[in-house]
Amino acid sequence: MAIEIERKFKVISHEYRKLSKPLFCKQGYLDTQNEHLVRVRIMGGKAYLTIKSENQGIGRLEFEYEIPIDDAHALLSKFCSTSLIEKNRYIFSLEGTIWEVDEFLSENLDLVVAEVELASENAVFFKPSWIGKEVSDDSKYYNFKLVEYPYTKWKKTEK
Repeated sequence: MAIEIERKFKVISHEYRKLSKPLFCKQGYLDTQNEHLVRVRIMGGKAYLTIKSENQGIGRLEFEYEIPIDDAHALLSKFCSTSLIEKNRYIFSLEGTIWEVDEFLSENLDLVVAEVELASENAVFFKPSWIGKEVSDDSKYYNFKLVEYPYTKWKKTEK
């Protein structure tokens, strides 16, 4: 059983673009009857099925499995057609910490969020100068929430 401990931040400059090349990512969410999340993702020529539990602070259970890319395309088109997220993801290491920066596309255009996965909730990590306000506890920044309420529809006071 894996536990994901993740912190999210708004990004305030494009300096991260010098550190990696983007991978196009398309993902969707299958409807569930509870608070658990089931995601299908295609990124970098590979596909994944991910199951995540409800958040407990900044941590939650996460199970992720590589699946055939044709299966992922079928799942996205048949089961996730109204709940898709598209983004460019930059992945790189800075001072021993792996960062992922997502530049959202389509209905979430202009939203840029950085994530860092940690070994513990109190882990110390290097924060680059392009990192802004932490949004780990603000659920509207969760990808599955961006499907329901896209960034382009947020009021100026919500951004």
